Amino acid sequence: MLNSDKNKDRSKSFSKKNSKDRRNRKEKDEFDSKILDIARVARVVKGGRRFSFRTTVIAGDKKGKVGIGIGKGADVMSGMDKAIAKAKKNLIKVNIRNDSIPYEISEKYGAAKVFLKPAKKGRGVSAGGAVRTVVELAGIENVSAKILGSANKINNARATLKALAKLKVKSKK
Repeated sequence: MLNSDKNKDRSKSFSKKNSKDRRNRKEKDEFDSKILDIARVARVVKGGRRFSFRTTVIAGDKKGKVGIGIGKGADVMSGMDKAIAKAKKNLIKVNIRNDSIPYEISEKYGAAKVFLKPAKKGRGVSAGGAVRTVVELAGIENVSAKILGSANKINNARATLKALAKLKVKSKK
């Protein structure tokens, strides 16, 4: 009877839940994530309003991969977990040359317009708001940026991602 109790304790320590926890810890080390926006949103039902939290997260490895994710949940933590998972699914590869972008680019998403321009080594990230977060998590160290049009953080982040995704390596002829 004592041996069976020991086996039960052992089976608990090697359960599937623990292996999932170990995998999640490894993934969190691989990508950094920053919260861009947290908003309390409501839907109207017969009995009144039902509140939930919308969390927007930018995830990147600072080596050229970055993504954005939006998750909703009853509390902030569940929304954040969903957003991080979506950001990791929607990663894009960014073309980085000499710790900057190869050439200047302008991109629009909705009413938000973003202008990105390469900067010399040592200049740093000269950008504000959502653009700064996306560019830093992508691993770009020297860039100058300007947000034009909308002040919507989510649309500015998406416009930045769209611009970074469009950067291609120019062939030398």
